[in-house]
Amino acid sequence: MAVPLPTVTPKLRSRFALRWYSWLLLAGVIVYGVAWAMHWDDRGVLWMLERFETPAERQESVWLPDYHAVIDGKLLPGMEKDEASDVAYNPQTKTLFSVMGKNPFLVELSLQGDVLRKMPLNGWENPEGVTVMENGLIAVVDERQHSLTIVKVDATTQQLNKADFPVYDLGPSKDQNKAFEAITWDKRNQQLVLGEERPPALFTWKSDGSQTLAGDKQKLASTELDMRNLSALAVDPRTGHLLVLSADSHLLLELDEKGEQVSFMTLLGGFNGIKNTIPRAEGVTMDENGTLYMVSEPNLFYRFEKQK
Repeated sequence: MAVPLPTVTPKLRSRFALRWYSWLLLAGVIVYGVAWAMHWDDRGVLWMLERFETPAERQESVWLPDYHAVIDGKLLPGMEKDEASDVAYNPQTKTLFSVMGKNPFLVELSLQGDVLRKMPLNGWENPEGVTVMENGLIAVVDERQHSLTIVKVDATTQQLNKADFPVYDLGPSKDQNKAFEAITWDKRNQQLVLGEERPPALFTWKSDGSQTLAGDKQKLASTELDMRNLSALAVDPRTGHLLVLSADSHLLLELDEKGEQVSFMTLLGGFNGIKNTIPRAEGVTMDENGTLYMVSEPNLFYRFEKQK
């Protein structure tokens, strides 16, 4: 005997449809939440834009997707509580200089991330940015004091006193607690490039590489900073392109001489030779050979080389 099938009324059909809609909506919310947490929204558009770059354009750029970590999260010994805040390459000494933000120090490193010397920064509160200029001059940005100081460092330097050097007032920021954090020396255009952490913004200040700056800083009208914060800056000495680092977005972005996006590198584990996600990338620099160096809080060192 045939068993009669249950009757599906319009009311019951509507209830089933509503339930499936609710499940789909919940799944969509979860996917979006994961994407937001992993910052995929910052990279999705950039990834699409990279597909339109020609081989010639890639050759003339840094092209970050080709970089691979050869030193992945090396510990800087004895600096667990100092918080590495930035790093800069010195073409004269072929070494790196890094600032520690929590306990103010200037540290000289080898290109392999070995500590060569550690110099106390007396008078600084929260040094967050560093760049090497000309003739042994190094510019240091203190985020808390809203200041830029240009110091002189040679092979005999053991410590630095802020009162001994020219200090420039960077002025107020929209968010005083997320103020000027990044700096890099742009030799080709004879200027310093400065970065505010949040909201991300770029400024330039004319300089001939000496301890004297010309005029005042000028804000750049940039609409290409698709990142949650701005942690550090670097200039590629070969192309003149600007590298912009974001700790919150786990992202390194390349901008060309017009300020337009060219390429990016994600700092998540599993990409570009990185085993584990870089916890908080705070500093980036590049040498004349195109080798990329990075530091992360609390005391991690990274070196990236371009794959042939």
